[in-house]
Amino acid sequence: MQSRAFWSKVLVLSLLLSTSAIPPFSNIDGTLARAHNQITPIPSSQPTKPSQAERKELFEKISLLSGIPWTYLAAVDQYEKTINIAKKRTVQQSLTNIYFSELVWAGILNPDPQDTNLKSVSFFHGLGRDGSGDGIADRNNDLDVLAAMAAILGNNGTRVDTLQTNLWNYYHNARSVERIRQFTAIYETLGTLEANAHAFPLPVTSNYSYRSTWGDSRGWGGHRTHEGTDLFAGYGVPVRSTCYGIVEIKGWNPYGGWRIGIRDLNNIYHYYAHLSGFQKSIKINDIVKPGQTLGWVGSSGYGKPGTSGKFPPHLHFGLYRDNGTTEWSYDPYPSLRRWEREERGKMK
Repeated sequence: MQSRAFWSKVLVLSLLLSTSAIPPFSNIDGTLARAHNQITPIPSSQPTKPSQAERKELFEKISLLSGIPWTYLAAVDQYEKTINIAKKRTVQQSLTNIYFSELVWAGILNPDPQDTNLKSVSFFHGLGRDGSGDGIADRNNDLDVLAAMAAILGNNGTRVDTLQTNLWNYYHNARSVERIRQFTAIYETLGTLEANAHAFPLPVTSNYSYRSTWGDSRGWGGHRTHEGTDLFAGYGVPVRSTCYGIVEIKGWNPYGGWRIGIRDLNNIYHYYAHLSGFQKSIKINDIVKPGQTLGWVGSSGYGKPGTSGKFPPHLHFGLYRDNGTTEWSYDPYPSLRRWEREERGKMK
């Protein structure tokens, strides 16, 4: 019964959005109001949290009606989730992760920051919308939030360049626009929202050793702390992707030697350094999967391109979290131990 109620609300959102797709952002309130007058409101009680397949189906339905690729809708939602985690923001919706502050939703000059009246929210240029057909703009309602984000993304058209411009106008942050582009590319390649699996960076059947080395002192190039875990193994041991993600960087670094960086859907940067070489087919912006070979263990680094042998062969592996404006490292050792246990468990 809860599933039926949820999809009934989706039908209402579909009708609201289908009046000439997504209208210009400045005019969408009037379009929603006219559509709402023809529809019997449905109670806004929240259903149980849908599965990833149901979430994807909803994004696809909105995509058909709005012209906005479902991958963009999913990418914005996933990016918002990562920022919510980084900034410790709480959302009340059961389905979406998109966050609007009270002031942005109701209008910065609105004397009532909790206003849900469509007319007054519109008067004060708030972003709040009614997507569920209940006549109010509720920022804790999944369908209202989706209607608001669809209006933002679809302002003045749904071409890729227009979507990019609209994202910039909303976030005013090139990093945010780039992350959403990367997430979109991942979803386009995978065709699913189910992309949270991980793998250990080295074959668990190979001969290797490691301990927690995050924060240890390093001297080459000036005093600095070690932002990762060193996994010691022989030359030529395969180095594998630990996640689903997109190749963000590849090439030489004086410190890391031949290195490669992967951005995953949790906005975490996976860094692999001191390689002896790369898998030839791997290119920047390629989408990779857990366990896919990226290169091989080596001892490159600490000098000009090609420098090698200044330390024993090993993989330097690092993890970096992004909060939308800055990025910082954190200890990858617990994650490595977990991924190792999980992979060994699958072999039993």
